[in-house]
This record gives sequence, structure tokens and C-alpha cells, in this order.
Amino acid sequence: MSWLSTAFVDPAVYALRPDYRASLILAENLTPGPSDAGSEKLLADAEARHHGEFATGWDQHPHVIAWREAFRAFGAKPQRFRPSVEALLRRVPDGLPRIDRLTDSYNAVSVAHLLPIGGEDVDAYQGPLRLVRAAGDEPFDTVASGAPATEHPQPGEVVWRDDRGATCRRWNWRQCVRTRLTTETTRAVFILDALGGLSDPELDAATAALVDALRDTSPAADITTRLLAP
Repeated sequence: MSWLSTAFVDPAVYALRPDYRASLILAENLTPGPSDAGSEKLLADAEARHHGEFATGWDQHPHVIAWREAFRAFGAKPQRFRPSVEALLRRVPDGLPRIDRLTDSYNAVSVAHLLPIGGEDVDAYQGPLRLVRAAGDEPFDTVASGAPATEHPQPGEVVWRDDRGATCRRWNWRQCVRTRLTTETTRAVFILDALGGLSDPELDAATAALVDALRDTSPAADITTRLLAP
């Protein structure tokens, strides 16, 4: 059984948002590294699309609104804890961050297709990837005031996790330090989050765009996809 086949969404999450779907991409034999000309072009194209097609009104896009509603449903105020796609869109006017070639690739697709995307280092995982309502005792590795720190999600918070603890808090708000992508990551999982404001064909298009971006930057990559849905 492959690692990707063990991933799941807990029924309690579907009870909260029956319209939720996750498109998963497992990419192996990646070529990691710092931002380069290829990832720069992806980000520049995404910024250009935003300035054109989404220059005004993106904050009223049905998918952005749906994510705000989802955050409110488990008690997270979206004005304080923004869905990752909204946080990125707000940074476009000043320029998207340039981080590394893998992170740049998924951030570009996130902005271009208006959906939250996360990327995680598979080799840092223990056990299956799953989306659950938190018990509240899951350790979450982060940084506070420049030093390593451990937090815990609120009970009922929607989190991605593995056997060691939470890997992403508030659905797609913040990833942990332990599983984040680095310039040495060669095996990664990418999570594309969709609610009812994004159609199945639009989710498929975003998935295909990220697969193409990964193949362009890592021609030897082995890529597998899987859809999680009710």
C-alpha cells in the first residue's frame, strides 16, 4: 500500500463542510533548490493574472468567501486567521514571496487558481496524512520570537496531522516547522483544498497546473494524484 493511499478526511470534517474536497499530489525524485528562473516565471505569471483578471473583486470571489465561512464554522475569525489563499492574494500588490523552487511553484498555482495549497516534506511524516477535528493535545512545532516552540490547536479546530502531531493548523492557515519544504526536499505532498465555491473542473485544472509546474522544474519526478471527497 502506498503512503498516499492511507490519507483520509475524518467524517467530522465532512459534517462541518460536506462540499470539501482535497486533491493530493505525491511527488518523488524532486529537484529541490532555491528560487530560480523557472519558479520566478511561475510567480510573475500568477501576479500578472491577478493584476489583470483578479485586479478587483477577488475578495468577493465565491471560493474566498467559502473559506472565510469555513473558518468561522470551527471558531477561527478569518480577519485574524486568514485562509492561506487570501493571505497570499493580499501580498500580490507588493510582490509574492520568493522562498524556494517548490514552495514558489505551489504558491503561484494557488494565486492563479484561487485556492489554498500546502506543500509538505513526506520524509518528515510518521504515519498517514489525515484531516481531523483536533482534540486539543496535538503538538504543533512552530517558532515564537525567533525560537522553536510547541503549540496546541484548539479543541474542534480543523487540522492536518500525522502520528506525531498537527502538521497544519486551522485547515490551511499555518504549516508546522517539522514537515515544511526545504531546499533539500525530494519527496513532497501537495494539498489543494476546495470548497463549493470552486467547481470540480476548476480543481482539476489547478491540480494539472501544479503537476505541470513540478514536471517542468523536476523532469525526473514521479507523480501520483488522489482525490479525497465525501
